[in-house]
Amino acid sequence: MGIKKYKYNTDTTTFKPIRQKRLRRIRNIAAFLIVTAFFGVISGFTFSQKLNKPEENSLAAELQEMKIQYQLLNKKIKQSQKVLAQVEERDNNIYRSYFELEPISEDIRKAGFGGVNRYAKFSDWTHADLVTEVTKSIDILNKQLVIQSKSLDEIIISAKEKDKMLAHLPAIQPVANKDLKRLASGYGMRMHPVLKVPKLHKGTDFSANVGTPIYATGDGRVKLSGRHGGYGNTVIINHGYGYETLYAHMSRIKVKRGQRVKRGDVIGYVGNSGLSTGPHLHYEIHKDGKPIDPVSYFYQDVSPDEFKILLEKSQQMSVSLD
Repeated sequence: MGIKKYKYNTDTTTFKPIRQKRLRRIRNIAAFLIVTAFFGVISGFTFSQKLNKPEENSLAAELQEMKIQYQLLNKKIKQSQKVLAQVEERDNNIYRSYFELEPISEDIRKAGFGGVNRYAKFSDWTHADLVTEVTKSIDILNKQLVIQSKSLDEIIISAKEKDKMLAHLPAIQPVANKDLKRLASGYGMRMHPVLKVPKLHKGTDFSANVGTPIYATGDGRVKLSGRHGGYGNTVIINHGYGYETLYAHMSRIKVKRGQRVKRGDVIGYVGNSGLSTGPHLHYEIHKDGKPIDPVSYFYQDVSPDEFKILLEKSQQMSVSLD
């Protein structure tokens, strides 16, 4: 038999026994509250663990994916560097060489970056070595692209200047000569037909009827238009770049001093003025003030085989027409 428990009644100032059934109910309620609280703590901890684990997994997955992306980017950068290296090689050995520009040295193209370590900020990063390598490769690639871009700009300017120069160079025969029969005398030592002494023939003679059109052989400005000693009626064109051409013994001149002309423009007509033995055009090319063989500049309006014929004919002739 258990010990009876009593409860004091303040109204009657007496003790009354507590019923066991009520006491048991209170005990059960207390036990329930304790068990509920315990399971609440356990459930909360378990739920917290379940909540954190997916977040950590997600972060780890993102880091791994980022690493893969950096590796792929690094691979693409290296491929771009190989392509750029091929462009640089062609740039130096073909493009810059063709336009007579100095090649860009490897020291300039591959120069690094001086000063403080600009990649120190990545030292505490996850995959710091990979991030640093990729960033450095991008910086070097960007610098190489800037240098190559400037080189191409320089080449474009030179190409435009070259086109202008090529248009100004004497590059055609000064009279129509499709059958190649009008070349009467070439450049070099020849017997002068009037003076009867060996003399340097400074140009080439083209036999043609009086009035045959004479063409400017390159773009330029007329330097002289009129009588010029033994040359008779003469036109001299300054083509720039050190080149001048002379057209002598004309019957009539069509251009004036200071006038701009284009290659193929008619500047006058064949005649027999000055010290001459018959109707013909005497044609000279001067480079930096010195006469040179005009036949070497007939390349634009003749084929290689025709050029060979003209060259052979000019070398075989021993007497000039003026």
